[in-house]
Amino acid sequence: MWNEFNIKTFPAETIVFRNGKYLPESSTLKNTNIDCNYDKPVHIIYIGEISGENILDINITAQHQPIYLSMNIKNDTDAKIYLKINNHGENSEFRGHVMLENSKNLTFDCTGIHDCSNTTILLKAKLIANTNSISKLTGNSIISSNIENVINDIGFSAITTKNAKIEFNPTQHISSIPKSADHSASINNLSNFQIQFLHNSGLSNQEIDIIKREAFKNDFSLF
Repeated sequence: MWNEFNIKTFPAETIVFRNGKYLPESSTLKNTNIDCNYDKPVHIIYIGEISGENILDINITAQHQPIYLSMNIKNDTDAKIYLKINNHGENSEFRGHVMLENSKNLTFDCTGIHDCSNTTILLKAKLIANTNSISKLTGNSIISSNIENVINDIGFSAITTKNAKIEFNPTQHISSIPKSADHSASINNLSNFQIQFLHNSGLSNQEIDIIKREAFKNDFSLF
């Protein structure tokens, strides 16, 4: 399963979902309420094919706890996924890597909430938008009042194929001055010069598309 979805594993407490369903046989924790501190990081793994409406709520109240999210999903029918990260744990850090492949209509809605000082939420979501697909990616950052040293960054990047439509919606609701708070959104297709160079090297359009997708999927050097 790990090789299939290009998920890097490491010593951790695990919470695993496949096709939108929790897998107890692959998990060491029962749910995504992180309410006590563990000796190892918590690794939430969300993989497979989704359809319809899907909700993933991550509630962090433990202090000094590192939490990682690895999400690698695709959809061939209309799908929505709502991801909410509530970080209430002082000095707890959340880092998320999300890989989406949309072949129909996809809504990805991510909300990161800080209501405690010294909390971190960092998430990068990458989208492959296939032909004629419609994608809507929303990132909401909420920083409560009277808290300090918050770090927040929700970023989106995408590659597209013919007639794909993408909408990015980043928003911030900040009631305290954060240590840092960023949003980003970008389209990362090859330039005409790069495509011509690859053609001159003897590669077909299909081979160039495979190279482009694999390079995009494997480049998570954003943190």
